[in-house]
Amino acid sequence: MQRVAVVTGGTRGIGEAISVALKDKGMKVAATYAGNDQAAAQFSERTGIPTYKFDVADYDQCCEGFRKIEEDLGSVDVLVNNAGITRDATMKKQTREQWQQVIDTNLGGCFNTAKCCFDGMSERGYGRIVNIGSINGQAGQYGQVNYAAAKSGIHGFTKALAQEGARRGVTVNAIAPGYIDTDMVAAVPDNVLEKIVARIPVNRLGKAEEIARGVAFLVDEDAGFITGSTLSINGGQHMY
Repeated sequence: MQRVAVVTGGTRGIGEAISVALKDKGMKVAATYAGNDQAAAQFSERTGIPTYKFDVADYDQCCEGFRKIEEDLGSVDVLVNNAGITRDATMKKQTREQWQQVIDTNLGGCFNTAKCCFDGMSERGYGRIVNIGSINGQAGQYGQVNYAAAKSGIHGFTKALAQEGARRGVTVNAIAPGYIDTDMVAAVPDNVLEKIVARIPVNRLGKAEEIARGVAFLVDEDAGFITGSTLSINGGQHMY
């Protein structure tokens, strides 16, 4: 049976690597995105994976988006909540809008998308949900009270939803990436990036494909005894 997987924020960076990894596992993959039509078109051309445009922060858009995905591909078996944004600023400078935007997208998006498919997974007796958290949700980060709070919330969300899905064959896990070599990290000034790498015991940035391999492991049909867990993939930067 060919499983259907949805990867939010699935057309660039870590999301693209996850989408491709799940397609390589033989799944039918739908990659969602919020706004960059050109990047989405290029992604589909490269990978052959269909894309669906909606804002995960908007519950009604999620409902409509998942309805269209299931109409096109079938019932959703796997959900990877990868979509996320940053609006970095210290508490002194951070606006209420910047706080809310990050909470609504990074944490609210997990609720919205899970709400769209969790009941169906439970009724069919099978499902895999993986939420992408962050090292900064575990350890905190200067100038990221909004981002750290949202990502920390993802880890609690994961553990609670895992308890609801466990008896129904639905596993819910999280991955907490460290600093990964993506466009977002590449935008960091060189002198700052050097200091970041110096704090990573393996002495390098991670690769998007390394996060994707973690996702592929957790969504496998043979991973049914793993639920409520957070897999840290951070090169040893934060251990607990």
